Amino acid sequence: MTTLEGELAGLALMIALFIYTFWPENVFASQREKTRLDFLLERKEQLYENLRDLNFEFRAGKYPEEDFAAQRAQLEREAAVLLAEIEHLQQA
Repeated sequence: MTTLEGELAGLALMIALFIYTFWPENVFASQREKTRLDFLLERKEQLYENLRDLNFEFRAGKYPEEDFAAQRAQLEREAAVLLAEIEHLQQA
């Protein structure tokens, strides 16, 4: 392979990669638009995971009891508000 052929192959590869990367209709997995309910359900899972982590870390001795109680109460209040909104949206 001559130098010119190598340069042309490299240039062709560079052009192909540029087109592949920046082509506007290059969609691998089309995603549907998330609804408010989808967002709330994801947030619910995050809150439950945070509560599990908080309980684990408290049992491991990483949190004093006062901080644990305050943090847990805040997460539970957030979860209650979230669950109420989820229920409202599911009934609608």
